Amino acid sequence: MTTEKPVAFVVDDDEAVRDALALHLDLAGLSVRCCASAAEFLEAASPDQPGCAILDIRMPGMDGLDLQQEMVRRGLILPVIIITGHGDVTAAVRAFRAGAVDFLQKPFDEDLLIERVQEAFERDLAARRADVEAGEIRRRLALLSPRELEVMQLVAEGLPNKTIAQRLSIGIRTVETHRARVLEKMEARNAPELARMQMRLAERRE
Repeated sequence: MTTEKPVAFVVDDDEAVRDALALHLDLAGLSVRCCASAAEFLEAASPDQPGCAILDIRMPGMDGLDLQQEMVRRGLILPVIIITGHGDVTAAVRAFRAGAVDFLQKPFDEDLLIERVQEAFERDLAARRADVEAGEIRRRLALLSPRELEVMQLVAEGLPNKTIAQRLSIGIRTVETHRARVLEKMEARNAPELARMQMRLAERRE
């Protein structure tokens, strides 16, 4: 997992707005990088860089809403805060459907913006930690045999060994052996831990 400090990318074609946002965020102790266009942002951003993107809706060329879609296409999964002086319901709906975490209309309260940026940082870092955890769970799953995967699923559902044996038409001793191997390979102490691992994987697929 990256150890880089989160950065707030401010993407706005208005230099005065960029400078004002950068000043407020910098005074709050937050790292910020300003971009005058969507193209400049796409050149500067990296999937490995945590943080958030503060996008203006109305920009020449690619606007903020279209930039959201391009970010997803390129794997730049950063929380997005939309800012605009031309806010409307349609734009807000599009922004939220594309994954924006907030929609602020100019002039906005600087303290509120800082609060939302900090929340976006926390959200992004939490998502990255969850991705790392899910990757580790997938690595462990790859160690299981097809039969062990079947046993794991039933164990995670809370079924007793006798029921698992009946479901799979195998002996109870065989179930016990598979169960022990599953717990060892998955580095889990019990069935509830296996269930939590499955839930974490399901959450990352949503």
